[in-house]
Amino acid sequence: MDILSELFNMTALGEITWQTLIMWAISFVLLYLGIKKGYEPLLLIPIAFGVLLANFPGGQMGVVNPELIELEGHRYMNLFEIAHDYGIMNYLYYSLIKTGLLPPVIFMGVGVLTDFGPMLRNLKLALFGAAAQIGIFSILLGAIAVGFTPQEAASLGIIGGADGPTAIYTTIKLAPHLLGPIAIAAYSYMALVPVIIPLVSKLFITKKEFTINMKQMEKKYPAKYEIKNMKAAKIIFPIALGTLAAVLVPSSVPLLGMLLFGNLIKEVGASTSRLADAAQGPIMNTATIFLGLTVGATMTAEVFLSAKTLGIVVGGFVAFAISIAGGIFAVKLYNLFSKKKINPLIGATGLSAVPMASRVANELALRYDKKNHILQYCMASNISGVIGSAVAAGVLISFLM
Repeated sequence: MDILSELFNMTALGEITWQTLIMWAISFVLLYLGIKKGYEPLLLIPIAFGVLLANFPGGQMGVVNPELIELEGHRYMNLFEIAHDYGIMNYLYYSLIKTGLLPPVIFMGVGVLTDFGPMLRNLKLALFGAAAQIGIFSILLGAIAVGFTPQEAASLGIIGGADGPTAIYTTIKLAPHLLGPIAIAAYSYMALVPVIIPLVSKLFITKKEFTINMKQMEKKYPAKYEIKNMKAAKIIFPIALGTLAAVLVPSSVPLLGMLLFGNLIKEVGASTSRLADAAQGPIMNTATIFLGLTVGATMTAEVFLSAKTLGIVVGGFVAFAISIAGGIFAVKLYNLFSKKKINPLIGATGLSAVPMASRVANELALRYDKKNHILQYCMASNISGVIGSAVAAGVLISFLM
């Protein structure tokens, strides 16, 4: 019996609690959504496995509270001390996440994958990407009203922008203790874009509006101005926008600036193609792995199983829905004063979930009219939503840090 007792003590069975089992269940659900359903697998799978690692009893893979690494004289442990006392996951978190390094690096890769062409051809549609950011600021005010601090409320509200790296970066700056729940909520709702956009759209868009054919509208009311040299416009745009953003909203530069840099090295062409390939390939993939695992590792039972986390889950969904509705109603308002009507589904894609939101809206339009392809128009609003969420994050960080 003594031998059996000793063997039992060597295992972690005695440390498994009901809280541990709940966190395992959450991890398994996220893994199922990523593996079986294919919802944002590149990030959902690393995050889900990070949750699992953090909640293996005795594994010492969970990210610890920053207060534990603070020494006398308001000095934090250096990275070698953190690695020695708290293990590899804390080393990765405090060197790569806490410093704010990985989200901008991922944004650089996103920039390479982004084509601003649809937006430049339809600049008017970019306004609906800006209108969709209403979800961020609505939930910001609502969260403050129910007891969140302004910094926590801003981190919660940014979920409405439907941009995972932006949500993570904002939370790192304003409310790092909420990083795990907010990252999980942000990426879970991004993964559920194929469910949420149709749900909200069917509530607010009429059957007649669903069938507005953008190509027919283009033929009936052709554009008065057209960009003749799109190649030059695509090169000038990231430089001009980056300069303007740096002057007006300097706090947006770490995210928006890296997005625009990534886009620029793609648009320049063959002379920078090696840089573009590296940014969208090995660099972005490596950053994604470490971002997912370390963010997931912040999700220990002590952090996640709280009333505040429930508020984040509910508030994040509401922010997401309001952002979609905000884009829809912006289009409806525009249509009241314009002969050239716009399909409200284009407003519904004013989120940063590129290109998933555009594909979902296009498929929804095709259900009502098999000839009504609106993908390129949706992309104009969708891409502007990426810019809008980064600018919104910069505004919040400027005012609340």
